Amino acid sequence: MQPEPPDRHYLPAGFDNRAIKIVLVGCGGNGAQMLMGLASLDAALRAISSRSLHVTVVDDDVVSEANLGRQPFYRCDLGSSKAHTLTERINLAHGLNWRAVHGRAPGAVDVAKADVLITCVDTASARLALGAELTKGSTQPTYWMDLGNRASDGQFIIGCPRRENGQAHRRLPTVLEYFPEIADESRPDDNAPSCSVAEALERQSLFVNRVLASHALALLFDLLGRGSIGHAGAFINLASGQCVPIPLPVTDGATDSRRSAVGLDDSAAGRLIGAQQ
Repeated sequence: MQPEPPDRHYLPAGFDNRAIKIVLVGCGGNGAQMLMGLASLDAALRAISSRSLHVTVVDDDVVSEANLGRQPFYRCDLGSSKAHTLTERINLAHGLNWRAVHGRAPGAVDVAKADVLITCVDTASARLALGAELTKGSTQPTYWMDLGNRASDGQFIIGCPRRENGQAHRRLPTVLEYFPEIADESRPDDNAPSCSVAEALERQSLFVNRVLASHALALLFDLLGRGSIGHAGAFINLASGQCVPIPLPVTDGATDSRRSAVGLDDSAAGRLIGAQQ
């Protein structure tokens, strides 16, 4: 008997022969690593397909002393806009014309017009605000990828925001659906700033953002470059060396079974949704 083919989610029609519009919200720990990787992904897509990327980066933060070492900024960047600094550097190196916005989403940019929304934000309230924005209009991104981490562990997940005209069977749940506890407004946001490199490293492992972003970028390459994915994200723990994939949905409303399959209870999930920038 032939084994059943692995379960896959396939890229929908309409992504060929054009630039895929990506809005990247956050250019800190995870976001900066994602932005640099997206430049590599763009080069790969141009080489193997008719697709390319056009990225808009939005962040209202500036480079501080605590960012040096863990984020791809240098001492000469201190005080400069994170979004503008890194986007201009990438545009110059790769001959691109990507856009940087120094501001806060969703107010500073129309996230609903993206093909892929990538959020690397540091609070649950920021995710809620972005999720609420996606429900206001008649258009939504095809995909929403979210990254979040703590000191040495984190997760990334890609989902498909609901559309007014319905969605195909087995739509990928978004981060807000997979982690409904984010909507608990009594849960405090953990976004206390670090004042030095040493203090920042006490709060987060040096390479947690790079590892998390690499896994998320690999998933995006499979989806946008090869046309399908076999999982919806993953939980990563550097301390234990574990990487546990988030399965694709079996049926609508299967969130509880998926969470139990990866050994995640509500309290554990709640601790994972942050992302220190």
